[in-house]
Amino acid sequence: MSEKRVSRNAQPRARTKVGFLGVVALVLLFIGRVAAGQQGEPLPKSLEGVFADGVQAQKAGQLDLAEKDFLEVLRQGGKISFVYNNLGIVYQMRGDHARAVAQFREAVRLQPDYAAPRILMGASLLALGKTPEATRELELAVKLQPKEPLARLELAKAYARAENSPARAEQLRAVRKLAPQEPEYAYQLGDSYLKMAGWCAREIARIGPGSARMYQILGENYRVQSGSMERAVRAYQRAAQADPTLPGIHQALAEIYLEQGKDFDARREIEQELAIVPESSAALALKQKLAGGPPQSK
Repeated sequence: MSEKRVSRNAQPRARTKVGFLGVVALVLLFIGRVAAGQQGEPLPKSLEGVFADGVQAQKAGQLDLAEKDFLEVLRQGGKISFVYNNLGIVYQMRGDHARAVAQFREAVRLQPDYAAPRILMGASLLALGKTPEATRELELAVKLQPKEPLARLELAKAYARAENSPARAEQLRAVRKLAPQEPEYAYQLGDSYLKMAGWCAREIARIGPGSARMYQILGENYRVQSGSMERAVRAYQRAAQADPTLPGIHQALAEIYLEQGKDFDARREIEQELAIVPESSAALALKQKLAGGPPQSK
């Protein structure tokens, strides 16, 4: 098949546009082949050259050539898990996710402990809108390769689609431990915490609409809105009525009153806060500020 190839100095064909998913696929191409080669059936020597040509074409974005080579390997009897995996990657990089999933399924059928096609299958299933099925495959992939960040990133994406914020955050925390120097993972973890805060608020509104925590959330939201400070005060007061022992409520009221110049009300609230949490450094500091002296450590 060498007559079909472009030389290194020749002008290559127009390449297929490869986005983030394509980059993931190419990374897993090599990770997966090594893993499959170590654990599964090796490729016959007579087909290694054709397969290698397909890999090089795939790397160059020459997907038609890569597809032709991988199909030729399969036609000649090289029905090995990583060959199906690489063919699936070709289809995935083209955006033909249904055909990609079929190849990844065959790779998994031949070698159930091969994680790469499960990760890639999960990505294609997500692209097809099949979130529950994608989640199942990606959970299996994480069990097979718990130290592979790409598996956990795709699983986090699946959990995000399912609006399972705690599970998403759990996967991204694990990714951060695996690659603590990667800023993108730090960003995604922070984003997951923000989303989880919203999820928590929605859950509290659903299961406890009249709870102290619900009124606390309302108070916090009003407090950051211009012109809504009085609404914040009323929300915090209702939180205190719902649960007089909840820490932080009287602290918030004291801070608002101090900003409004209502020192008497602020002192009353901070005393109530210290009655609940006498060791609170924030409350002690505010009490000293109200008294006109420097904060004292305890």
